Amino acid sequence: MNKSDPQIAQQLAEAARSLQQKNTGHAPTAVTVMLSEDTLVLTFHDALTPAEKALSQTPEGAAKVQEFHRQLFATSSAAMRQEIRRIAGREVREAMAEIETATGAVAYAFPTGAMVQVFLLAPESSDPVKDADSDAPDLPATV
Repeated sequence: MNKSDPQIAQQLAEAARSLQQKNTGHAPTAVTVMLSEDTLVLTFHDALTPAEKALSQTPEGAAKVQEFHRQLFATSSAAMRQEIRRIAGREVREAMAEIETATGAVAYAFPTGAMVQVFLLAPESSDPVKDADSDAPDLPATV
């Protein structure tokens, strides 16, 4: 690849946000991209429409919204696969999607034969005590 990883992550976030807008008519408030050697995770923040949020208030409605987004992913992921190939220069071997109806976050994980676990964290508290010695990598790109 001739582009740096932050540039690739930024471009992937922009492409994902644009495709989500095109496919659903509703753009997420942000798209976070986490890119490592063989794994790409896209998280769409506040991705549900007001109607989907209302429907998700009951277990039955939440199940319908989840199934709708699984089917949407199954029928529309080819365009994102093409964008990944164009931007990152890599083929997608496997793909899956999951939606958390309580928060409206959509996580699309593209593993290459490995198990991927995605944990969506709550916003940081206002607690002033932070782990200043953390060895965590830089934050991923968000659009």
